[in-house]
Amino acid sequence: MRKLSPRKSQREPTIALINIVFLMLVFFMVAGTLAQPLDRSLTLVRTSDLEGRAPPDALVIHPDGRLVYRGADQPDAETFFYSLDPTDRDTLRIVPDRAMPARDLVALTRDLRAAGAQRVLVVTERGLK
Repeated sequence: MRKLSPRKSQREPTIALINIVFLMLVFFMVAGTLAQPLDRSLTLVRTSDLEGRAPPDALVIHPDGRLVYRGADQPDAETFFYSLDPTDRDTLRIVPDRAMPARDLVALTRDLRAAGAQRVLVVTERGLK
């Protein structure tokens, strides 16, 4: 009589299932797109030919601290603020020079806020590379 060997209990192949799920995840990440592609006939705007100028209603700040608004020198932030039309005092735009120290820029915005400006927006150059 032949003795049957006891059957080994078969474990579930969880590692194999994990590998299959992981491979499916990688496949769908590579094959699918998360955002719609741009229309191929679309031509994007080129900004390399634009002339870099401050907006006409912005306070320009030079590295030496000189303030210029619409081509006229301003003695200080408070005098500039009170020279504006009351309807233009809520939101102010300032264009600082790149070489201006950050502490001076913060002090100027603090002075404008203390004078009564609700918002002070800093206009910067944004480069897309």
